[in-house]
Amino acid sequence: MNLNQSQRLLVNLSTVRSWLTFFAIVSLLGFIGLGWLVKSLLIMTALILLTPILLFVGFRWWLGQNLVKGACPACGNPLTGLNNTQTTCPFCAQTVSVEKSSFQRPAEPGTIDVQAIEVTSQSVD
Repeated sequence: MNLNQSQRLLVNLSTVRSWLTFFAIVSLLGFIGLGWLVKSLLIMTALILLTPILLFVGFRWWLGQNLVKGACPACGNPLTGLNNTQTTCPFCAQTVSVEKSSFQRPAEPGTIDVQAIEVTSQSVD
């Protein structure tokens, strides 16, 4: 007889023995009237396994609803922020607020924001 086959047989028997022991204990608890204990353990195991999955899916959904990607209104570089918050542009250090899924520069009331353009001079002869 091959030594590897006998070791596999021992491993298989020990695995079967442990499962049979588990099912025997569960059946014994059910017959005694402690089925509630088995059910509560199964529910707790299911909650422990499902809670991280549900939290991950919920966080991804929330992030998809609140994450805003766009351009900085001051320098035009790409910027990412959360909706209804303020963030600082890493390129120009300008504080911008994220409102209604767009980036806006906060200004004091009564301030007029203008864009400067370069004008070239022409000489008249």
